Amino acid sequence: MTAKAKQSPRERLLEAAATLTYRDGVGVGVEALCKAAGVSKRSLYQLFESKDELLAASLKERAAAFVARALPPAGDGRSPRERILYVFERVESQAGAPDFQGCRYLAVQIELKDQTHPASRVAHQIKANLTAFFRSEAERGGASDPDLLARQLILVFDGASARAGIGADSLAGLIAPTVTTLLDAAGMH
Repeated sequence: MTAKAKQSPRERLLEAAATLTYRDGVGVGVEALCKAAGVSKRSLYQLFESKDELLAASLKERAAAFVARALPPAGDGRSPRERILYVFERVESQAGAPDFQGCRYLAVQIELKDQTHPASRVAHQIKANLTAFFRSEAERGGASDPDLLARQLILVFDGASARAGIGADSLAGLIAPTVTTLLDAAGMH
């Protein structure tokens, strides 16, 4: 029995939504989602109010894995500066993967444009949490303006993810010096 066969219809739908929307965008159809998950449309609508709710649930479910991949563990002994740099080292590392298409949460917000869409609200919250992480570390590290630094760092994060995701640029040798310059200018230690 395969791992997919052991998953519930709900889990298969969440997995299909995550995979197909990351690869093809949020415009993927209900039929394609159901076919990839091996479930009927009826099952989808029994489990989720709408395709929009399925997309939001899929993003929410992936949030913990995103945080685990992107952020250093709490209390890991790194300085605030090192903790921020860690995030960007992870982005650079992930951007080198052949299937990397950028940050799924940024892509959802750009594609949907509607900030009230359930999936857009989930994506916005996850990005706000990342900005809050940057702000918190900037405060702990003595940055002269933690809020400005956090906004600059999320701008670099999103820009780097987007450029690498569309194959416009390689992050190797680019992202660390950029972030280091920002940290130095903010007086981070």
